[in-house]
Amino acid sequence: VERSRGLGDVYKRQGMQTVYLKACLNGVRRKDQHPAIPCTPTEIAEDAAACRDAGAAAVHVHAKDAHGFDSLLASTVDPVVAAIRARCPGLPVGVTTGAWALPDPAARCAAIDAWTELPDFASVNWHEDGAVEVAETLLARGIGVEAGLWNEAAALLWSGSPLRRECFRVLLELPGGVAGSEVEEQAVRMLAQVRVGCALDVLLHGEDSSAWPVLDLAAARGVGARIGLEDTLRLPDGSLAANNTELVAAGSVRIGIR
Repeated sequence: VERSRGLGDVYKRQGMQTVYLKACLNGVRRKDQHPAIPCTPTEIAEDAAACRDAGAAAVHVHAKDAHGFDSLLASTVDPVVAAIRARCPGLPVGVTTGAWALPDPAARCAAIDAWTELPDFASVNWHEDGAVEVAETLLARGIGVEAGLWNEAAALLWSGSPLRRECFRVLLELPGGVAGSEVEEQAVRMLAQVRVGCALDVLLHGEDSSAWPVLDLAAARGVGARIGLEDTLRLPDGSLAANNTELVAAGSVRIGIR
């Protein structure tokens, strides 16, 4: 996929090797969970710029409808991607294709086909129904595919997929309930599963209580990391973060890029 190959070139120009930081700006969260959650295209674009300046090498966003809920429709995705492109030229932009936003796989593929402002990449949760069809639709449009692997079963499923070599990155996502040595043990098992016979970019991240331990583990293991209000509302010391910029700045220091 030319677009995903181009992403590799972008990362090289930005000095990215294996350890880098992606900002995940909002996720499924809405402003009732944190007032700094960016929802409108302008808010998302401004937040992306601030996170880029704080050390983020790419952004992952969820486009929101007028009520703050995730949407995959072109009427919501196009304005968000266009706003980030205008505000942050050259910054790699990724979006979600989560089934919670549009449960029917055929409808998800149709929505992707209707996008006119194409992101650089999109995450595909491999445990969801229709993941292969969604990935194929993205690839046909020249959009890079990040395989989202939430557990070891998903990692095994992806490892046996004929599309595994078409994905340019895998996201290994450890849940918030994972703690202590279990974080590293599960991450090591999943890293071993996805790296067998396939050299590609790996990003390791957690959520809520596992977000900061997994970020530290990603840095120690020499793989990509991410942080932002999608994954956690709190700083490493447990205090509530003011915004995404504060989280990214703390993450940049922790992984040694600032």
